[in-house]
Amino acid sequence: MRSALDPSHFPSPLRDLAAKVRDGVRLDAADATLCFETPDLLHLGQLANVVRRERHGNIAYFNLNRHINPTNLCVYTYNCKFCSFAALPGEAHAWKMSHEEVYEHAAQQGGNAVTEFHIVSGLHAELDLPWYEEMLRGLKQRFPDVHLKAFTAIEIGFFAKLHKLSIEEVLVRLREAGLGSLPGGGAEIFHEEVRQIICDGKLDANEWIEVHRQAHQLGLKSNATMLYGHVEGIEHKVDHLMRLRTLQDDTGGFNTFIPLAYHPENNYMGLKYHTTGTEDLRHLATARLVLDNFPHIKAYWIMITPKLAQVSLSFGANDIDGTVVEETIYHMAGASTEQKMSRSELERIVREAGFEPVERDTLYNRVERPVAASA
Repeated sequence: MRSALDPSHFPSPLRDLAAKVRDGVRLDAADATLCFETPDLLHLGQLANVVRRERHGNIAYFNLNRHINPTNLCVYTYNCKFCSFAALPGEAHAWKMSHEEVYEHAAQQGGNAVTEFHIVSGLHAELDLPWYEEMLRGLKQRFPDVHLKAFTAIEIGFFAKLHKLSIEEVLVRLREAGLGSLPGGGAEIFHEEVRQIICDGKLDANEWIEVHRQAHQLGLKSNATMLYGHVEGIEHKVDHLMRLRTLQDDTGGFNTFIPLAYHPENNYMGLKYHTTGTEDLRHLATARLVLDNFPHIKAYWIMITPKLAQVSLSFGANDIDGTVVEETIYHMAGASTEQKMSRSELERIVREAGFEPVERDTLYNRVERPVAASA
């Protein structure tokens, strides 16, 4: 498919880029900068679509997943200025679940009918590593068929510091308790200039990278994210993507990259604007072109709306996430999308975009279910 790509059909600033894509030449930092700067979004999307279709054909993945957030109480509430999820004790929007409440919540969210529990919390010293180990064991006992994708690198680093353990020791203990893989949260923007503004004092970029490196070396897959649309510049985003690509070259442990748009409501950043649809599509297309060693690029429909997720499938994305049912983090930041989507709805929007919907598990194995099954 790439061999049929004719760079002469592209506007002059993109012809060299198109030639690299056609020839399978890895893009460099200057190319990544051009992807973020070019006003010609449609041609950029066309290039990303060529790569996407070469790797995945007409398939678009989704999964039957549920989100569980045991607590939003967090010691970094004031450090992470962009975060609308975290709370301090006594605040009206704060919560902390017990183990039994976690198990009941998981059962109410579908239990073994789903394939993944996505578990992320605030950093609360009372909910320490042993507490989460017991939670994982309890979930696996009750829902043995469900993959537990849990704990951002920020949480792993917090457990290590709280208990004076190494990252490897924390990950080994969690894996033995039932941890299946890591989500990609907490990456934000790696560059220190940006982190000092949006999340000063939080786990730094090198520590985030080290957590995922250690996880990959232990056989745990993970995802990666990038938070855009706030105070970052193009050079910061290029640096972020290049660091992720380098780590993936080293370990091969990343499943998916998910660009995440900043939402301005209910946090301390003081910004008022939302990203536009063109910005969201640009970040997805750029990721598909630059992250040549990442198998999958996800358009998170909760964040960008189902309508834009449909379009994104022609701009490099090959995954639109899952059924979810209850999403907290983005909705507390002002997201106005629905919090759930049925299997049939996910399949419909994929088909109407001209793609074949395929249910996957967390590790991208195809899941076959009876036609009437839904969650």
